[in-house]
Amino acid sequence: MLAARLLAFAFIAPAIGIAQTPAYPSKTIRMVTAGPGASMDLVARVVAEGLTTSLGQSVVVENRDGAGGIIAGDMVAKSAPDGYTLLTYTSALVILPFLRKNVPFDPVKDLSPITLATRSPNVVVVHPSVPANSIQELVALAKAKPRTLNYSSAGTGSSTHLSAELLKSMAEIDLVHILYKSTAPALNDLVSGQVQVSVPSASTVMPHVKAGRLKALAVTSAQPSQLAPGLPTVAAAGVPGYESELMVGLWAPGKTPAALINRLNREIVQVLNQPAAKGRLLTGAEIVGSSPEQFAQVIDRERARLGKVITEAGISAE
Repeated sequence: MLAARLLAFAFIAPAIGIAQTPAYPSKTIRMVTAGPGASMDLVARVVAEGLTTSLGQSVVVENRDGAGGIIAGDMVAKSAPDGYTLLTYTSALVILPFLRKNVPFDPVKDLSPITLATRSPNVVVVHPSVPANSIQELVALAKAKPRTLNYSSAGTGSSTHLSAELLKSMAEIDLVHILYKSTAPALNDLVSGQVQVSVPSASTVMPHVKAGRLKALAVTSAQPSQLAPGLPTVAAAGVPGYESELMVGLWAPGKTPAALINRLNREIVQVLNQPAAKGRLLTGAEIVGSSPEQFAQVIDRERARLGKVITEAGISAE
């Protein structure tokens, strides 16, 4: 009799455990991001709307701006690894320790990559007065006249800043950095001729190129981009191996179970590939939707490449 009771309990106990474990998701999911109106905010909202439909639970976007991603990143890094707090941010997040001291979390150890959602190339552009119509001519001009060309950036550690510094390093040229607080004034002074060179996002600068206010020399992505049609890559135009893009990805807290990461990856990639999402995102970015492993490889590559540039150039966002 006792044996029969124990055997019955052996079958019942797992069922009790399953019944006590609520199905995911059973409550609202928070999607933490920053920069209202910026690329990461748009990706967060597109993904949140899609997941709300596919998961049958509300996914709400929370903007936690400040300190170049430290506030948003730290909030998610210190959250429970249960899939209810996610982070949408640019790849700038992973190079924070190179730019700032005392970052309160480790972007690699304390966050789990889910997917690389989108990537947006920048474009090397010059004022029409600059006597260069290609990357090779720009490099030759900069080498012939060191520190006579100024370049504008939208902030320390921004994509425009690091794309230009990577070009300086790999092409072995010396341009003078003129720092601005945001994209608009950096672009305005380029158009007016106060600075000669910049490397802004394709979506931002191509209208000025089409209007003849600026000359586009090359796109910074590894492959030609539909966001800057007809332009060669910097690598193909004279700086082999060059690649720099603004990337937006999604993370969960570190130690989130692999099964949950893979579930989130499948759901999010499915959302990114829906026609409605593509219609909203393709105007300023190219959709990727990578696996967690592929995203982790991108992170490692960005940290190695940009970390070296930041260290050698002595760049600090303090």
